[in-house]
Amino acid sequence: MTTIYHNNRCSKSRQGLEILKNSGLEFKIINYLETVPNKNELKTLLNLLGLQPIDLIRKNEVIWKENYKGKTLSDSQIIDAMVKHPKLIERPIVVHQNKAIIGRPTELITDLIKT
Repeated sequence: MTTIYHNNRCSKSRQGLEILKNSGLEFKIINYLETVPNKNELKTLLNLLGLQPIDLIRKNEVIWKENYKGKTLSDSQIIDAMVKHPKLIERPIVVHQNKAIIGRPTELITDLIKT
């Protein structure tokens, strides 16, 4: 099953969702602002993405700039920040066949689901 971690207010996320709708694949939508991934789910996503926690952070978000920017944080603290403030999580994230990508640019989603 393909999964998209989606934020409807984000144009790239909406474009990614359209790609999945047009693909003919069955997929699940997780509105991660409402159904916040827990710490273990984020660790699993990071593993699938092959990224460090800091690489999944939206560093231009006000929450990041006001509360975290410039601080020395452990990976665990960064993950805790994403759980507390899911708006900090890059989007959209698409998981397909034990692989995951951040769908920016959205063409990455097309490439992923072709595999």
